[in-house]
Amino acid sequence: MTTALALLQNILEDLERDNLKKFKSRLKQEGPIKAGKLENADATDIAEIMMECFRAEEAVEITLNILRKINQNQLAEELQNKYIEVQKSLEPAAKRIRKQDDFWLQEFLKTHKMNMKEKVEHIFECKKTNEVHLKDVFTELFITEGDIKEVNKQHEILNIDEAIKPHKPQDRPIKCNDVFSQNKNKKKIVLSKGIAGIGKTVSVHKFILDWAEGKANQDIDCVFLLPFRKINCIKVEKSSLHEFLKKFNPELKDLETANICEIYSCKLAFIFDGLDESRLTLDFDSGMVTSVDEQSSIDELFTSLVNGTLLPSAHVWVTSRPAAANQIPPEYVGLFTEVRGFTDQQKEEYFRKRIKNVTQASKMISHIKKSRSLYIMCYIPVFCWITATVLQDIPIENNADNINTTLTEMYIHFLLIQMNMKSQKHDRKTERERTKLLDSNKTTILKLAKLAFEQLKKENSVFYE
Repeated sequence: MTTALALLQNILEDLERDNLKKFKSRLKQEGPIKAGKLENADATDIAEIMMECFRAEEAVEITLNILRKINQNQLAEELQNKYIEVQKSLEPAAKRIRKQDDFWLQEFLKTHKMNMKEKVEHIFECKKTNEVHLKDVFTELFITEGDIKEVNKQHEILNIDEAIKPHKPQDRPIKCNDVFSQNKNKKKIVLSKGIAGIGKTVSVHKFILDWAEGKANQDIDCVFLLPFRKINCIKVEKSSLHEFLKKFNPELKDLETANICEIYSCKLAFIFDGLDESRLTLDFDSGMVTSVDEQSSIDELFTSLVNGTLLPSAHVWVTSRPAAANQIPPEYVGLFTEVRGFTDQQKEEYFRKRIKNVTQASKMISHIKKSRSLYIMCYIPVFCWITATVLQDIPIENNADNINTTLTEMYIHFLLIQMNMKSQKHDRKTERERTKLLDSNKTTILKLAKLAFEQLKKENSVFYE
């Protein structure tokens, strides 16, 4: 770090006064450095400020980029060549250190990957016996790069209308595994929005599963999955980032104090899933956290990761329903994506994966296509699952015209399936007669309906009590 500091100081001192001003102006756009800090800073000060805010390699890379932008290519080349020489001279010593420390670190990373894989590899469908492996049913979604300026407070039902419109030729698809590699911006935040049931969480889980199995994003050492639904349950006033992460990752509890810093110097990715469910009060102008062992509120830990004052080199991915996405200020977002659900081709692919019997799958797809509203709604993955569940429960013969598959009828039949499962689980009996099922569950259904209606009026989509 000291060597990198000296290199930066020497190079910046070679800049003429006007070019140093241009350098400071460009540096203000890089993120965590506050403009006031740079106002009266000379070359030595600038180098020190950069080393405080960035890792050594990152500080050098940022300096190289700015030098090229202000047409100081000769100085940029000089800095690059000297930094390469320094790295080569330090390499043997670094290798010796790594040999001693490598074993515990590799063991930790292996345990962490195994634990993350176990968390995400199954999809829970109603009951334990219906648990399926993610890879068996996962179908790639249509995800596109969006315009962060379009994030608004529009009601979700209006976003559904937008989502079912034909895709435009300029829509650039992005695979879930590529969200970080497609973010060419210096801002590390990826923000993904999409309506309820569109597949945001499943995409996040597929990203983690492929990473844990060594199939993608192997430049990342640790991925931390942090669902807001679970974050809401943490009832502490103050916590350090390390203590916070231990609540989600038990393997961190076994680390010795001396090894904690080593983990946070690795390449990390934080995935915050479901911002719309968050009960945090987000104030991006409040006090900022700069260290993993600094005590702070959960709100400030999150905002500090997003604005880059805490672990500035870490990747951060936030998913949200549309109405809540505007809680993240656009100046911190490097890549904004929209999860658009299934294309027509992906709908069919899902049903063929979900229904293993080829003939049954073909009949189901053919039947769904007969109902325009049903077929359109199947762009939402969770609705595809509901449809498959219902139509598996009703045998589809060659003549399926007698099966009523309006959206209302579909939801009613799905509710009946759920009630029947409840009867099997709690009452130890199977009841196929519709009237008896409804009568025995009427009180509960009405209470649930009232709860949902009253809470939705308050714009509260998650309740625990």
